[in-house]
Amino acid sequence: MNAEKDRRDVRKHRLPVNDEGFYGDGRFGGAFVPPELENNIRELADAYYEAVGDEDFMEEYRRLLRDYVGRPTPLYRAERLSRRYGTNIYLKREDLNHTGAHKINNAVAMGLLARRMGKRRVIAETGAGQHGVAAATVCALLGLECTVYMGETDIERQRPNVERMRMLGARIVGVKSGTGTLTDAVNEALAEWCRNPAETFYLIGSAVGPHPYPEMVAEFQSIISEEIKAQVPLLTGKPLPDYVIACVGGGSNAAGAFFHFIDEPSVRLVAVEAAGHGVDTGEHAATMTVGSEAVLHGSRTLVIKNGAGETAEPYSISAGLDYPGVGPLHAWLAASGRTTVLAATDSEALAAARCLTRMEGIIPAMESSHALAALDKLSFDPDDVVVINLSGRGDKDMDTFLSCCGA
Repeated sequence: MNAEKDRRDVRKHRLPVNDEGFYGDGRFGGAFVPPELENNIRELADAYYEAVGDEDFMEEYRRLLRDYVGRPTPLYRAERLSRRYGTNIYLKREDLNHTGAHKINNAVAMGLLARRMGKRRVIAETGAGQHGVAAATVCALLGLECTVYMGETDIERQRPNVERMRMLGARIVGVKSGTGTLTDAVNEALAEWCRNPAETFYLIGSAVGPHPYPEMVAEFQSIISEEIKAQVPLLTGKPLPDYVIACVGGGSNAAGAFFHFIDEPSVRLVAVEAAGHGVDTGEHAATMTVGSEAVLHGSRTLVIKNGAGETAEPYSISAGLDYPGVGPLHAWLAASGRTTVLAATDSEALAAARCLTRMEGIIPAMESSHALAALDKLSFDPDDVVVINLSGRGDKDMDTFLSCCGA
């Protein structure tokens, strides 16, 4: 099968990205990797385009999404929340997936790709632990060796997911460098890939990194918006939602939620970043709000910097949003004005989580709570259809919720 033809076909119908991995007008994206990874990147790209053009591969992927992950996930009308805000609020229930988050969508596909490429050893990074659990789950399913890199800070604040990964057979490598969070875990995973490129498959969890990773993650998460687009007319009688809202750290769940609406200008896409203690405090992860262009983890994107012009240490109460950059797709969507970018503080996200819990009986992940906080920052018409991607469940965050909010 011709990999170049597959590449053209996938891109023609999916994302606005060129052969070098740059999005839109060419400002963001690319593959800035050391020489020892160049062959791996080319091998990965060719394998990816061949796989998505292979009906047998895609059929197995779809079968596992249906029978193992539990898709499609419901698009749930939140009645009490809708009355509170005077509009029609629907939650895309990615928290009901096997493993409790959207991360499994991408992990299943990449696990199948690793097996197809003959790789027996998988490495992954994780912040909140949701991607680590998904990677460990898929490796257990497919009989692959799994090593997960996780910052020591995140290991302490996301202990339930750490124990799940270990029970699934994954080896956890605690990262002590930097602040011991997601940025440092990505650094260590990339370093390990450089040390052992031939035998290792890097199962990245967010829409970041060198091309083709951002495109791959968006493609394998696009099932989210594919389902939303089919569900909205059935549930509301309207052809499209008026709003799709998602939290953004690196951007995997938002890439999936926005994917099939990028070329639908009537749909307002809202990306919600982590404002931490406030975007004017220096303690935040609001990359699209205050970031500037730089190369981070192999792609040119928007990055938050300190006074010395170096990549700043991000901060968020949410381990999954605690990242100093954003995927190049989101950098382009923000810079072009296609997305509306908001930033929610820790306190706003906690309040939104408490509101959903008490009004709908659903405990959201700390990451998803940032998306929910957008409800207090936007004005809606009574007939609007507002879809919020509930990217994960909040059992991993109970210590945070209880310490900050009480019972």
